[in-house]
Amino acid sequence: MFTNNTHHNQDPHHEVEYSKEDKALFGFWAYLMSDCLLFACLFEVYAVLKNSTFGGPTSQELFNMPFVLVQTLILLTSSFTYGLVSLHAHHTNHARKVLAWLSVTFLLGLAFLSMEIYEFMVLINEGHGPSTSAFLSAFFVLLGTHGAHVLVGLIWMAVLFVQVYKKGLTVANTGKLAVLGLFWHFLDIIWIFIFTIVYLMGVI
Repeated sequence: MFTNNTHHNQDPHHEVEYSKEDKALFGFWAYLMSDCLLFACLFEVYAVLKNSTFGGPTSQELFNMPFVLVQTLILLTSSFTYGLVSLHAHHTNHARKVLAWLSVTFLLGLAFLSMEIYEFMVLINEGHGPSTSAFLSAFFVLLGTHGAHVLVGLIWMAVLFVQVYKKGLTVANTGKLAVLGLFWHFLDIIWIFIFTIVYLMGVI
């Protein structure tokens, strides 16, 4: 009887904390599913409008594949470096290594976003802005939505960097790093679809 009471009363706060983390993780997965639906709609719109150039330039004329390939490799590398963040956060509990790889991931993400903005500026300066054709409208909206997500990820990353730097790898910070990892890898997966459907199929 005494043993049962001890078992049931053991660390009730831990059970409540675990339950909250579980709910937060479930809520974030639900958010990612809604984001999947958003991008699915944008991909569908792009697929319908990709040939609606109204006499303007086509994807074969506009896309610079070597530039996009470098951009893709940068983002995929950032996914690998964030994997190292997760590795050191959950297995070695080494805050300095987490901060180091988080910084590398941030810089890679910033480089990717800068290249995306540069591509937009070049197209607009050459007279190929989103109002030029339905094809370009769909292109700018799809890539712009992804770019906005990357920007949110970078801001989130910077905030977590400060929190880990000040408080270390607490349970809360480790959980936040795990959730951010889901978000960052999700953006990489979306970009692979963009690279394949928009760019690669656009030049074939």
